[in-house]
Amino acid sequence: MKNKRPLSQLILGDRGFKYQLIAPSIFILLLIGIFPLIYTLLVSFQGITMMDNDTSFHGLQNYTALGTDTRLWEALMHTIIFTCIALPIELLLGLLMAQLFIDKLPGRQIFIALLVLPVVVAPVVSGATWSLLLDTRFGPINQILGWFTGEEVTLLWTINPDLVYPSILAAEIWQWTPFMFLLLLAALSAVDKSQLEAASIDGAGYWTTFFKIVLPAIWPVMAVAILIRGLDLFRLFDIVWALTRGGPGTMTETISIFTYVKGFQQFETSYTGAVALLIIILLSVLVIGALKKVEIAR
Repeated sequence: MKNKRPLSQLILGDRGFKYQLIAPSIFILLLIGIFPLIYTLLVSFQGITMMDNDTSFHGLQNYTALGTDTRLWEALMHTIIFTCIALPIELLLGLLMAQLFIDKLPGRQIFIALLVLPVVVAPVVSGATWSLLLDTRFGPINQILGWFTGEEVTLLWTINPDLVYPSILAAEIWQWTPFMFLLLLAALSAVDKSQLEAASIDGAGYWTTFFKIVLPAIWPVMAVAILIRGLDLFRLFDIVWALTRGGPGTMTETISIFTYVKGFQQFETSYTGAVALLIIILLSVLVIGALKKVEIAR
């Protein structure tokens, strides 16, 4: 008995029929991804604010304002500072933890499960928890420090300009180092053991083995981990908002908090659209540059 093929498959052929099947999914994905981008682009050329629903064409007015907005560039600088400090620390700590747990230890699975718990906690919940821990009067951190010093400690962790950055970084690193740990542990587990044994027989030391065999083997996974965490840090919002709301003043205001304040508190919709397009362009450039470097390294 002959197989009956659909009429569309007979007309378009196998390749055309395949594309026809996936066309609805591609259309929906493009609609979800491209429509908000196009709409944001259109809004950025208008003058919509809380007081005025002006949809007329305003040219590059909003984009010109970006260059003179010192608060915007300060928020961008704060974001870069958080990223440049937190990302290397998370990578290093994650790698050290992965090296520690690569060997079979008693209770290894239990310890790994406990270490991963911070990752599954919502960032805003993590920020609220750290806010309680760092509370000036009732927070356990000040009380523990008081036990060591023998006197009452009232450090203003989220208010003092000298302590606010370490507080945010501690919360961020505590939550996301396990993410690096999991990825790097999986990468280390996949390293060819025969190469390590051959290097050991040839008398290679630990650091020689690490830089010549282990690091090149885990680099693709490490590069992906760095890229994911770098992008995530660039949009840092929850923990900072829960701890400081961008304060004191605007000292810890990130680009995400700045955009949120402009768009959802001050309702400068068109200007926020211009800021969003700026962020998209910056992230696109960073991602393309990072991917090119990964390809060169490979």
